[in-house]
Amino acid sequence: MKKTYKIEVDCPNCALKMEEAVKKTEGVIDATVGFMTLKLKVEFEENADIDAVMKEALKNCKRVESDCEIYL
Repeated sequence: MKKTYKIEVDCPNCALKMEEAVKKTEGVIDATVGFMTLKLKVEFEENADIDAVMKEALKNCKRVESDCEIYL
């Protein structure tokens, strides 16, 4: 399953950090951050608990870029 989320991030480098953090989250197959569009596209593993995966993804993002936001 694929979903798109609105995000808030300050710079392209921060967006790349967010993308890498989401990709490393358990339950995520792939993720892409569009800095210009402020969108995060996530592809989830089959049968993943999307809400739980995204909460963990947000925690991972906050570790690398404390002022980022994913609007769940």
